[in-house]
Amino acid sequence: MKRLLTALKRCAAVGAVALAVASLQPVSAAQAAPAPVVGGTRAAQGEFPFMVRLSMGCGGALYTQQIVLTAAHCVGATGPNTSITATAGVVDLQSSTGRVQVRSTYVYRAPGYNGTGKDWALIKLAQPINLPTLKIATNTQYNTGDFTVAGWGAAREGGAQQRYLLKATVPFISDATCKAYGGLYNGLVAGEEICAGFDAGGVDTCQGDSGGPMFRKDNAGAWIQVGIVSWGDGCARADAPGVYTEVSTFATAIAAGAATL
Repeated sequence: MKRLLTALKRCAAVGAVALAVASLQPVSAAQAAPAPVVGGTRAAQGEFPFMVRLSMGCGGALYTQQIVLTAAHCVGATGPNTSITATAGVVDLQSSTGRVQVRSTYVYRAPGYNGTGKDWALIKLAQPINLPTLKIATNTQYNTGDFTVAGWGAAREGGAQQRYLLKATVPFISDATCKAYGGLYNGLVAGEEICAGFDAGGVDTCQGDSGGPMFRKDNAGAWIQVGIVSWGDGCARADAPGVYTEVSTFATAIAAGAATL
């Protein structure tokens, strides 16, 4: 089934409310997940300098200093687009110190995207942002273990967007285990999507986190992006993990798309 409903996708409508994204308490895979709400630990200023907040109510990461990698369901069709504002350089979205805001010029949405799988997109900015970028995985080597998620989205299902960048740790879930949860998870697109979360729930991304990165350390100790926040059945529910675009599957296509911008 197609998963276009906003209740499932993790993009938030943005109004006059301060922007934000949820990331839950950092917890190792060996620990029990906190319950029952999506908690949050505030990220330190400069901890994840590649993080971007997008004005339509999504997140993203700097793929290059002038291109943001986000989710396809956050943007419209491929073509010129000057309606998006990217905010970077701050943990506190209301802080003016170090904050950089740049308008978009063009959107490149994954070819063939129809609401199921292929949930990635690129946004070209009017000018570069002089901040570190986040490299992406080009193979499945890092599609395991514990992942970090971060964003300014809701700290609980149906909650408000957050002012401060929050972070959390979620463990990998195999495709077979994820599909076994049933319901919406029967539609998991193996090879294009990757699941992460706790059986008990309590830690998850949520509405407003869409498009943000799921990442971990590589063998050299550097951050590497393995997923893009895509969808889930509610937020932080038991037996309902977060589903992320499997970046390594699309690494070549992402690079090709970026080369056209």
